Amino acid sequence: MTKAIKLLTALPPPQRQRLMTLAREVSFPEDARIFEADGAADRFWVIRSGAVSLDQQVNSLQRVTVASLGAGDLLGWSWLFPPYTWDFGAVAFSPVRAYEFDAGAVLGLCGEDPELGMMLVRNVAEVLAHRLEMTRGKLMEQYTLHRRGVL
Repeated sequence: MTKAIKLLTALPPPQRQRLMTLAREVSFPEDARIFEADGAADRFWVIRSGAVSLDQQVNSLQRVTVASLGAGDLLGWSWLFPPYTWDFGAVAFSPVRAYEFDAGAVLGLCGEDPELGMMLVRNVAEVLAHRLEMTRGKLMEQYTLHRRGVL
């Protein structure tokens, strides 16, 4: 299994400092919807404190939590890939403090500093690989419980 990485600490100090020049501190109250699936993905966050649930709308009445994120975790990666829309929704599970980054500004910085761009893309890919493995594990667990008649 891949190890969970923390985006900011995975970057070497010079690249992290350049990226942080674009950071804006934000907060979300508990139960605040941060973004909705299919919305425009034009920013991302690194959680400083609190917890965020990623969810998927199953039907008009039900959402399923697909992941929980906490301090140091990247919230939002859809800004990096066309069509630049969120794949999931996100809601603050508790009060959240985060660094917010404008995607256009970050992409511009990556154009100016290709080394930073490559590191950022590589680190986001590692985050995605880890989350994919975690999701696969949860699905296998649910499948096994279902087959045993527990669910």
